[in-house]
Amino acid sequence: MLLAKDLVKKYGKLTAVDGVSLGIAKGETFGLLGPNGAGKTTTISMLVGLLSPDSGSVEIGSGDQGTGSPDDSGLRRLIGVAPQSLSLYEELTAKENLQFFAKLYGISGKQLRERTEWALEFSKLEDRQNARVDTFSGGMKRRLNIAVALIHEPEILLLDEPTVGVDPQSRNHIFERIEELQAKGMSILYTTHYMEEAQRLCDRVGIMDKGKILALDSVDGLISKYGGKSVVSAKVDPQTDPRLLPCQLEGGSIRFESDRPLDDMTALRDKGVRFETMQVTKSDLESVFLELTGRSLRD
Repeated sequence: MLLAKDLVKKYGKLTAVDGVSLGIAKGETFGLLGPNGAGKTTTISMLVGLLSPDSGSVEIGSGDQGTGSPDDSGLRRLIGVAPQSLSLYEELTAKENLQFFAKLYGISGKQLRERTEWALEFSKLEDRQNARVDTFSGGMKRRLNIAVALIHEPEILLLDEPTVGVDPQSRNHIFERIEELQAKGMSILYTTHYMEEAQRLCDRVGIMDKGKILALDSVDGLISKYGGKSVVSAKVDPQTDPRLLPCQLEGGSIRFESDRPLDDMTALRDKGVRFETMQVTKSDLESVFLELTGRSLRD
């Protein structure tokens, strides 16, 4: 559905995007992660046709529509964008916002009514459809922002930090709606700073920094390759012979890394080691992200 090849974008001496290539298949959710200043926003702007690359290409579409550049207005219609900066008119009501954006896509008459009703139900704003957006909570605005991006029934949805500043209930609702879209075969490009979101929702993830894609794989593939070993922490029975332990006791506890933590703990138990408490901390996407992009602050 979307293919980018060797994208480059420079601003004077600064290379904001440096040879980025990625593809999103039909029905796939692709996560694009990176610290502030990594080049994500510039990349996304080129993917949707808001910026022209200095070199490289973007191709969208498939099937009956054909394929081509997002500069083609007909093909660009295949994309829905819910930006991090809310694309809403706060002096209008929820219903008026949906109808306004729908009309920009030439939707009218019965289809306009049907799409508006669908979008209000999708965002769970039926009861507030005639209220001005400036009276909405952050979560309500985010839900409406996503509904606006879907009003014209796109085939590719771009969600840029869709849960920033939302309450837990709205966050959970957004997750459930995204999963519904996934089940219907929508292609989604998802950017977030919340690693657990990407780990839950994304089929593949690209980690970006300093204008380049540092790693691209499934979540499990990234964790396996870059996440490191699991960490086992356990409080040992005081009667345990320390010679049976894989590492030195510190304050009555042991801590060691393992590729197969459950097997290692079972082997220790079989030797006669008894544990009062035990905890296994597995590598996750956040540990991969920090391993690849570093732990220093980015402002």
